[in-house]
Amino acid sequence: MMSDSQTHVLSNSPHDGDKTKEDNNSRNSNNLPESEIAVEIISEEEMALIEAALAAARSSASSLSSSSFSRSTYSPLKRTARSIESITALSKRRLPTLSGSSSGHDIEDSGQWKSNQKNSPATESLLTRFRRRKGLYVTDITSTEWCEKQMEFLLLLGKPEITTAMRTGNIRHAKLAEEVVKRVKVSVKSSEDVWALKFMNFIVGANQLLLEGLTRELPLIGFVEGVWMVGVIDELRMPVTGSDKNPILVDTKTRVQAKLPGEPQQRNGRLQLMCYKYLWDNLVANNFPLRKFYDWFCLNPDNILSDEIKKSSADAGFPAETLGEMMRYFINACSVLPAAHDWLLLRYELQEGNFLLGEYQFPYDINWVKTQIQHCLKFWEGERKASYVSEEEQWKCRFCQFAIVCPSQSDLNGDSSSQTI
Repeated sequence: MMSDSQTHVLSNSPHDGDKTKEDNNSRNSNNLPESEIAVEIISEEEMALIEAALAAARSSASSLSSSSFSRSTYSPLKRTARSIESITALSKRRLPTLSGSSSGHDIEDSGQWKSNQKNSPATESLLTRFRRRKGLYVTDITSTEWCEKQMEFLLLLGKPEITTAMRTGNIRHAKLAEEVVKRVKVSVKSSEDVWALKFMNFIVGANQLLLEGLTRELPLIGFVEGVWMVGVIDELRMPVTGSDKNPILVDTKTRVQAKLPGEPQQRNGRLQLMCYKYLWDNLVANNFPLRKFYDWFCLNPDNILSDEIKKSSADAGFPAETLGEMMRYFINACSVLPAAHDWLLLRYELQEGNFLLGEYQFPYDINWVKTQIQHCLKFWEGERKASYVSEEEQWKCRFCQFAIVCPSQSDLNGDSSSQTI
């Protein structure tokens, strides 16, 4: 067991019914904690588009008792809430976190936060407008796979309301983290400080995985398919038998109903875990382009880190004065890690009582996950418009808060209430 004195560092913030942990982790990397409320400023062109969409929706919904736009409750069945973005260890470690950040949470994977992207021309791609200096979240990919039109509405109209079920999922994941970590607030003064915390999280968590055989809430970042992607792995565990030394990626999702989800949700969960393995395997293969990283996130590798972060890194065993020095520790840590196991594990728990409903193990398919990412990127990079869900999955629309403004709503027919979600 690792001693209680080992320090672990986290960029902590409020991704996912399974995605808020990723979303908020990325928010902290580009917005210093002094700004507690994110305000989205949009251009006149964007406002005109939104008003036009709402006007069209009111017209198409004239048969409803009210033609005004109202937010319906976001379904707790479609996304499960995830814990605060953190990394955990078997032995309780002191975990410095960003002072001023919230401990509420998520992925991966759905309480999303509003983009802070300032005035951007409507002609820019969604990736540039909403993920500049942030990177694409793994849960952006999974949300896009779930419904591209809903993802578009989330970006343009704002996040869904947090439901009781999502809060319950957040609490469950937070408790899993608290079993193995103590949180300690750390002040930051720059974006370089925030990223240094993230990489410290990764290094300490990776060391814990090798020494103890388990780590949780591990932050990831990688350059795949031509874009920067970020995420947070629920859990990595080493095999307990045999000579296999490849860590197994695990994701735990909470359920309101005492039954396993249908294939669309399971498929979405498979995509999420495969994205994590894709990122992990790229990191351990030393595929991390430093110069591209500094340029995309507008970071100065020679920037002197804050005194608190320098002290935290020294206490953790890898003293760093600058972000560039921290990156050298990070790359060295990646170089000794093995590729992730080719079998991935999805776990489903009942929210009431945290009972295990079932586990689902499945093989990694590199060709499938790359195809899925590339397909999603065509939407994010503006190469094509958002598509709607397939006819057999139109039941999703009944649980979408944007159904009243979605053009596909008028085409829905039949009763999908019997679908397993």
